[in-house]
Amino acid sequence: MTPDTALDPAASNPLAAARAEIDALDDALHDLVMRRADVVARLAASRAKAGSPSPLRPGREAMILRRLLARHQGALPAHALVRLWRELLAASSAQQGGFSVVVYARSRDHARLARQHFGGLTPLRTVPTASRALAAVAAGEAQVAVLPLPEEAEPPEDAWWVSLDSPRLQVVARLPFYAAGTEGLPEALAIAPGAPDPSGADRSLLRIEAKAERSRAQLAGALAAAGLAPRMMQLRRDGGMLRALVEVDGVLEAGDPRLAALPVDRALPLGFYAVPERGDIG
Repeated sequence: MTPDTALDPAASNPLAAARAEIDALDDALHDLVMRRADVVARLAASRAKAGSPSPLRPGREAMILRRLLARHQGALPAHALVRLWRELLAASSAQQGGFSVVVYARSRDHARLARQHFGGLTPLRTVPTASRALAAVAAGEAQVAVLPLPEEAEPPEDAWWVSLDSPRLQVVARLPFYAAGTEGLPEALAIAPGAPDPSGADRSLLRIEAKAERSRAQLAGALAAAGLAPRMMQLRRDGGMLRALVEVDGVLEAGDPRLAALPVDRALPLGFYAVPERGDIG
């Protein structure tokens, strides 16, 4: 044994030294988490005084996660970083008032997706239809409804966007916000009362209604001419009414002059969401 190791027991026991360092880091992390909770508590108190309706700020959450992902490095996988912060963000929402989620779980994956996004302790219940989920949010029984991503060939009862009561209820988020890889992902949309908050990189959903018959190409051309080139379009014909669900880049809200330029009977924004992040597998 050298004189140095005799004075420093940790030098002769690397495992004990690593554990001691981890304990110190855990204490430092815990101190910061408690400080963060104190700041959130002050924010909750100020919002309560101002009568702010909901603690949910998905655009702000997206900005936080994008910033952290951009600076992230080292051995910890990016998806683990996001899972840690999603729990912190969910706890922050819970601190600012009663917060619960209702899910139309067409498969187990949708319930799991909602749980991962909104945290392990957030009250969450599943319902058998999309309309039941939306009714629960409209009645104030839950603050967010999580619904499967629309599909053009789905049955009429699952096409919830056709009758979404916007602007009372709007799409505010797309789940998952972050995932490794691009294939085999269950996806969903979150619907909540009121308008979403911008994240700086967003996409909007628009419902178009037209009594006159129009082809997909005609609608796409009219949208592009109005400066609303569609990223995605789904069509449904019900009796004499053609309805289209359109996704466009950016924030699109009621009163946007581009909507008035569309040759349709109605063009109703359904909300917007932060563009999801997709990472590499590994």
